[in-house]
Amino acid sequence: MPEAVREEPHARVGETFGAGLGFAMVSAASFAVSGTLASGLLQADWSPALAVTIRITIGALVLLPAALFALHGRWRVLADHAGTIALYGLLAVVLPQTCYFFAIERLPVGPALLIEYVAPIIVVVWQWGRHGQRPTPLTVGGAFVSMAGLLLVLGLTTDAPLDPIGVLWASFGLVGAVAYWLLSGRVDIDLPPMALAGGGLAVGGGMLWVLGLVGVLPLFSGDAVAAYGGVAVPAWVALGALGVVSAALAYSSGIAATRRLGSRLASFIGLSEVVLAFTFAWLLLGQTPTATQAVGALLVLGGVVLVKLGEPV
Repeated sequence: MPEAVREEPHARVGETFGAGLGFAMVSAASFAVSGTLASGLLQADWSPALAVTIRITIGALVLLPAALFALHGRWRVLADHAGTIALYGLLAVVLPQTCYFFAIERLPVGPALLIEYVAPIIVVVWQWGRHGQRPTPLTVGGAFVSMAGLLLVLGLTTDAPLDPIGVLWASFGLVGAVAYWLLSGRVDIDLPPMALAGGGLAVGGGMLWVLGLVGVLPLFSGDAVAAYGGVAVPAWVALGALGVVSAALAYSSGIAATRRLGSRLASFIGLSEVVLAFTFAWLLLGQTPTATQAVGALLVLGGVVLVKLGEPV
């Protein structure tokens, strides 16, 4: 009997990691497909801002029933954590979405993405300085390996100088990405993941509409049909997929994953998003990755493994 008692916590840890990893990969895949889905809309002359705003709005509406069910009989929880939900909507939804949009107007996509994906390193530094969670050598090594892999995957070979305003916008987006991981991983609050995700998307969607209506974000629609690999798809289907998959599923599963894995590990697993994004572009748009990008993908995944090995048991 004593042996069984000693083994039970390890079993729970294993189950928690397994579930967290599953949620993390679902979230990464859901976020990753957004670029491919959006590309068809952009080629059909939809503004990126409107595509993002509709995506977030649909995500909020999809999660509304689940959020209400999770809060049933616990409405005081909603009132107690209204500030957290508003902060999540502002920092984890509006800030990265809006700043990335402005960044890619002045920067190539590769550098803009690389700046955003520095977020896991910032999370490590924050956890060390704020909570005394000193990274192990394996964690540090995994961070370097993952960043090297990202450089290869994103193909950053240009020597052209980067627009400083674009870098500034991308850096603000980085702040939003860090906030996403830190706020998603909070286990010191009794706010259900669905309530945080749904409420945050509702706040974020409302803010994006306001920014659009006052002229900060250009909101204009394009053709009624978008093309993916030569296949014509109604634009409303693409928008629906963006909202359901790349907003509702992505944010809710991301919160579920981060609460199980912790902000540090979950943020590094989230780097697989860029690898999966290239995979979806290959399958749906025929954009074949190069051998260098394949090597970079392996380095990203290898770095994630090192970070996991460096996590305390």
